[in-house]
Amino acid sequence: MLHGFMPTILNGMVITLAVAMASLCIALAFGLAGASAKLSKSRGLQRLAATYTTLIRGVPDLVLMLLIFYGGQTMINQVAPKLGYDQLIDINPFLAGVLTIGFIFGAYLTETFRGAMMAIPTGQREAGIAYGMSKPQVFLRITLPQMVRFALPGFQNNWLVLVKSTALVSVIGLDDMMFRAGLAAGASREPFVFYTVAAILYLAITTVSIILLRGLETRFSIGVKMAKL
Repeated sequence: MLHGFMPTILNGMVITLAVAMASLCIALAFGLAGASAKLSKSRGLQRLAATYTTLIRGVPDLVLMLLIFYGGQTMINQVAPKLGYDQLIDINPFLAGVLTIGFIFGAYLTETFRGAMMAIPTGQREAGIAYGMSKPQVFLRITLPQMVRFALPGFQNNWLVLVKSTALVSVIGLDDMMFRAGLAAGASREPFVFYTVAAILYLAITTVSIILLRGLETRFSIGVKMAKL
């Protein structure tokens, strides 16, 4: 029924997962930096973070993907000769996809992390400083453990959307699951079958993610439930 294409689609799923995980790491970094900037006392950092989140959330993901991949490649090849480099530079589709998706979802995680940080009483951080902790120690020992619990619901939603957004990398030529499903659909002339297979595999990834993240949410809520009892 699948004409022997299933192994190659599964190999494409590995690439899809690699894109998702690498993008998540970048998104986490941008999200934490953006949330810290929004909550900082510097108006410059606040405005920069606000511009970042407003711009990214207002432009379609596909437009940003094409803009960074094709527009970025054109700009680099225009600047390179001026710096003495005459060879054509090709942007790696994996790198372009990961950077774009990570940059996009960093904006969404900025708001998730900002809300989580604001849910923690300011007095706890002030108490940490009073006890002689440095700001990094306060963040790691007081803010971060509690922030995770508040951020997990929003983080889960963002992760699920991020996984689905990895399908966009197929339009810039990355040999991911959607790209391979498209090749199989074209070769077999059975697009419904192979795109259904891709949909089922995406559903499997998101279902496993939901189960794992709910378990993590339960784990971080144990102390809170015991305190309420």
